[in-house]
Formats: sequence, C-alpha cells, structure tokens
Amino acid sequence: MGSLWHGFADMGAVERDGAFVVARGEGAYIWDEAGNRYLDATAGLWFTNVGHGRREIADAVAAQISEIAHYSNFGDLASPVLRDLAERLAAIAPVPGSKIMFTSGGSDGIDTAAKIARRYWFEQGKPDKTLIVGRQKAYHGMHVAGTSLAGIPVNREGYTGEFMPDARTVAWDDAASLSALIAEVGADRIAAFFAEPIIGAGGVYLPPEGYLTEVRRICRENDILFVADEVVTGFGRIGGSWFASSRFDLQPDLMTTAKGLTSGYVPMGAVFVAPRVAEPFFAGGVWFRHGYTYGGHAAAAAAAMANLDIMEREHLLDASKNLESLLHEHFSPLAAHPRVSEVRSGLGAVAAVQLADPAEALPMVKTLRAHGISTRAAGQGALQISPAFVIAEDQIKDMAAGFARALDA
Repeated sequence: MGSLWHGFADMGAVERDGAFVVARGEGAYIWDEAGNRYLDATAGLWFTNVGHGRREIADAVAAQISEIAHYSNFGDLASPVLRDLAERLAAIAPVPGSKIMFTSGGSDGIDTAAKIARRYWFEQGKPDKTLIVGRQKAYHGMHVAGTSLAGIPVNREGYTGEFMPDARTVAWDDAASLSALIAEVGADRIAAFFAEPIIGAGGVYLPPEGYLTEVRRICRENDILFVADEVVTGFGRIGGSWFASSRFDLQPDLMTTAKGLTSGYVPMGAVFVAPRVAEPFFAGGVWFRHGYTYGGHAAAAAAAMANLDIMEREHLLDASKNLESLLHEHFSPLAAHPRVSEVRSGLGAVAAVQLADPAEALPMVKTLRAHGISTRAAGQGALQISPAFVIAEDQIKDMAAGFARALDA
C-alpha cells in the first residue's frame, strides 16, 4: 500500500486499481510512467494554458530562486518581482485602479474575498451584512468559505455541523432567485454574491444569455458586493479576453484568480480588489489581519511574469478565442451519440460532454485513456474538455475522434 493520499478520491479504489501516474508533458500532450502518450484534454486542472514543458518558465523560477526564493510580504515587506507583478496585473484588471492581494491558490482567494467583503461592510458601519451567497452547481474551492457557499452539496456531506452558517445558495441560472433571496432576508444582511462566469468543476455550465449582466445589476442596485470567481475563466480561458469580467463588462467589486496566472507551473493566486472596496483598507488605521505565508511567493511571481510574457508574445488570447469555436465545431456533433445527453460548448476554451448515465463517467475516463486521451469527470456525469491554448486543430480533431471511439466502446 502506498503512502500518498489523493485528493477527491476513494482511496480504497485507488489502492485496488492503482494510480495513473503522469511523468512528463510537452505542449498539449502528457506521458505516463510507461511512456504512453495522451492528449491532455483538461490542461492539468484547467490551468496549463501555455502548454506543458515551457523551459522559459522553469528558467525564470530558477533565476529567482538563485537570488531569493521567497520572503514574507506581511507588513511593509515586498520583493521586486512581486511588486512588478502586482502592477502588471493592475494594468489588465477589469476595474482600473484595482489592488492585488496574492494567495497560494484559488481556495485561498475565495476565503480572502469572503473575509474582505465582510470586513468592508464592518468598516462601512454595516456589521449585519454578513451573508455570503453562491449558486447551485457552483464550485469555489475546498476551504471553509468555498465549501459552504458552493452549490455542490455532496462536498459538504459527512461533516458534523455547519462550516459557515452565513452562507446561502440560489439557482445557478435564474437571476430572479437572487432577487427572491434579497426580498426574503433583506439587502442589509447580504455582504456579497459569488459567481463563476462559467461554472467549472460543477459540470461546465455556460451562463444563460444576459444572466451575468442581470445579477450584476441586482447586486449594484441592492448594494451587495459582486465577486467574480475567475479561477477557471481568468487569464484567457474565457476566450479572447484576459477575464470574463472584461468580456462581459461586469466590473466586479472583487475577483478571484489562480490557475492560468502561472499556468500551474507554481501554485499562486491573486485577488483583485476594486478601488471602492480597497479604499477603507488603504485610508490608514485599519489592520486587515489576514495573509498567507506563501501568498505572493517570489518564485511563483517569477513564473507568473514569464507565463504572461508567453501569453502576450504568442497571442494566446487570440488562440483561446479560436479554440472556443473549434471545440464547439468538433465536439458538438457528439451530442447525437446515444450515450450523450448534451454537449455544452460555444463560450470560452471549454466544453463538456454530458453522459446520459452519470454513472458511466468515471469508467469512461479510464476508457478514454485507452484511446490516448486524459480527461476527468465533472459535475454529475460530464466529461471535461479544457485543453492548453497551444493545441492545434488536428489535435482537437484527434481528441474528438477519440471521444467518439470511447463512447462506441
């Protein structure tokens, strides 16, 4: 028996069947320990936007570590590369003048945003605005706040008591359900509404036409902070823009990011805080007693800078926009397969093949490996597709054909 405890796993099954060990990667491909090659349909876990094996990022990290690997950024401490990265991110922020707080990843970012939101209202003299609202099907990481406000009840099963009592969920696709909650509890009780522009791990659900604009309007009119969870959609995954918040002009009060910030080469996240929300914390006299030892890690910041260089130099935002249409073109025909109930695609560099029988999803993941494709199950019976932006159209065709063969099998 091995010592490694995998995340999101039935460890008895892993012990019985063995692990799928990924040994290396290059571009849109990965290889297992035996040397078998697979098209990486998920870009790791939504994150390897620039593709695997980028020596430029490795060299940037090595150079930074040779100078100083990391130092705390609590209090008045900072590193040059982190300061530069903050300015670079502020320059592409959906809301001009945003401040950037760094974290170790997306789950950290959600907890950070929830705490900033509640503390903001306290500083505004409205301490009763504590309720945090999310959506059904939504995933917001696995820290206490994210587990509580997300709309995946199975992730809360088996624990005694409530993680965070001041958390509620509303329908994922109906803005009127948010209005109904506001009418029920009062806007003076709600601190923030969290929304993934595209629901990711919950099954890859695209927002209904006009939904994001409408919930943004509702939040603005009721003085509720709007938090865009762009851990998945940020840094190009939305297709053609750095952020979904920019593409849809959402002007979020807070925005959480991670994954594509470094393309997963080193763990890192960043919370974007609009000037309105940052103002009381920057006015002087307010100590926000929050932060992470490795938030803003210098080597991670160096990886992020190199990653952004690649994104810009190789025009990968344009590539992600092209990928949006290519995935739709090549995967949507699978909806006609008797094992498939629908294919969700057409917005962002993402797609999902929804199986008619959700119980087939996990076995289908292993069947797809036999056809040279690595993917994962998401939500209730969906197969995730979110490849690196560097993938070629021929590789997308091969991937779709592999899905068809696996479904036939």
